[in-house]
Amino acid sequence: MKPDIDKVRAPNIRDVAALAGVSYQTVSRVLNDSPSIRPATRQRVLDVIEQVGYRPNQAARALVTSRSRAIGVLTLQNVHFGPQTMVNAIEVEARAAGYRLSIASTTRADGDVRASLDLLTNQAVEAIIVIAPQRKFFDVIDELDLDVPIVALDSTQRTRAHSLSVDQFAGARLATRHLIDLGHRHIVHVAGPQDWIEADERMQGFLFEMGEAELSIEPPILGDLTADFGYLAGRELLRRRDFTAVFAANDLMAVGLLHAFREADVDVPREVSVVGFDDAPTAAHLWPPLTTVRQDFELIGRRAIELVIAELEGNEVVDRTLLAPELIVRASTDRPWFL
Repeated sequence: MKPDIDKVRAPNIRDVAALAGVSYQTVSRVLNDSPSIRPATRQRVLDVIEQVGYRPNQAARALVTSRSRAIGVLTLQNVHFGPQTMVNAIEVEARAAGYRLSIASTTRADGDVRASLDLLTNQAVEAIIVIAPQRKFFDVIDELDLDVPIVALDSTQRTRAHSLSVDQFAGARLATRHLIDLGHRHIVHVAGPQDWIEADERMQGFLFEMGEAELSIEPPILGDLTADFGYLAGRELLRRRDFTAVFAANDLMAVGLLHAFREADVDVPREVSVVGFDDAPTAAHLWPPLTTVRQDFELIGRRAIELVIAELEGNEVVDRTLLAPELIVRASTDRPWFL
């Protein structure tokens, strides 16, 4: 039960000091993790903070310590589960390390990207994590010449940003090789927009693996990473029927493909095999369950914070980190029916 300090206002640092029997300077030292505080005193202060629900003013602490202990996250509006999962993991790990997040979501317009970055820098963030893998975002960042460390959660190397992601190129190769090993020779790729770095990497991985197998390559179908586009692409492909497998650039487009094929009574996987990318939470519960490439978004989020904190504390940082993807084989892929 919280002590009855004042039923009108929130508790302040002097309230904590009075209840703990110490000076407010001692409370401040505890909040700033000073090594000069005795363990028993530190614990007594922390107990009172917990009891009264005291929350230190971050702006005031920044003035005292010359550090905001804030990390900015730039992400796209209307993100799907992958980026949101990363943000959640980043927030949990940041809080555990004594940092707070300042999140700015943006559209794809250059002016909006600049406004979002201005919002973060005005909040005195010490570093920025970018979860918006479009080339234009990094063009804007380079133009602004920001003076804080930048971590880009994409699979390419940049001059000013540390790069961290799952290896998209390798993941696409895994998906394509899986279909080839099953005996498929006519494989279509439904790709994402090529100004998206990850979509382009996946397309390049598909093209590379098809070339290695010396198979004929149809021009990839460029889409927008939505289930609606996957459905439309599936209906268009059914006019041709000159393929036995489709590799979709993400699970959402694969969902649309499955819808179109089911609607046309095309048996998946007997007549057409389908592979996605991401391993969304719904992938295992589709019918048939979707073969896909798994990205560990939580791990990416945790690693992002580790990288940021290493940079802020002056520790050695690897400029580019690629995490290995994993092929998850389910019932949406099989050998072609004629083999």
